[in-house]
Amino acid sequence: MWTTRLRKATVEKFEPTDILPDEQPAYVASWIYVFGVLTLAALTMVIATGITLATKGSSWFHVSDVGRYVNSLHLWATEFFFVFMVVHLWGKFWMAAWRGRRFATWVTGGIAFVASIGTAFTGYLIQTNFDSQWIASEAKDGLNSVGIGSFFNTLNTGQSLLLHVAVAPLAVGIIVIWHVILVRRRGVVPPLDALDIAGGAK
Repeated sequence: MWTTRLRKATVEKFEPTDILPDEQPAYVASWIYVFGVLTLAALTMVIATGITLATKGSSWFHVSDVGRYVNSLHLWATEFFFVFMVVHLWGKFWMAAWRGRRFATWVTGGIAFVASIGTAFTGYLIQTNFDSQWIASEAKDGLNSVGIGSFFNTLNTGQSLLLHVAVAPLAVGIIVIWHVILVRRRGVVPPLDALDIAGGAK
């Protein structure tokens, strides 16, 4: 059965200490290892504020003081999310993080970055202000020029709203969860100059 195959491919491959470890190698104390967690923390804030904005609506976050505050939190959480993610990606690139059968971990991180760009772009399109109108009209010309304007119409606020609130976050969430599972499965990658202590001193 497919449920048995799925269980054997996922749950049965994990030890409890892999899923929720209480110890890490000594090299994880380096600051470069913090940016992955910071990216997840910023993403959590983006999702929380995004749910609030979607629930209350544009008339709330454009008029209410609390709404504008939450809107600002959503913006800055997104800004920090991308800053932390870029530092995380570059740090892992120079660390050659695909070593030790971690290629899938590296690829899912890159895909998450690309998917996040698309999600942020649709977010700009649904601000319902002059900025979003300008971005949408300029982007429409660009997408038309590469032949995908008929599939993704940036001037269609309803389409952009559904993509930003439902489709894109779901895609990013699935990729991020997959990425974290792979990190837990393979462990964090050791620095290039610390291969001899990988999995050694705690």
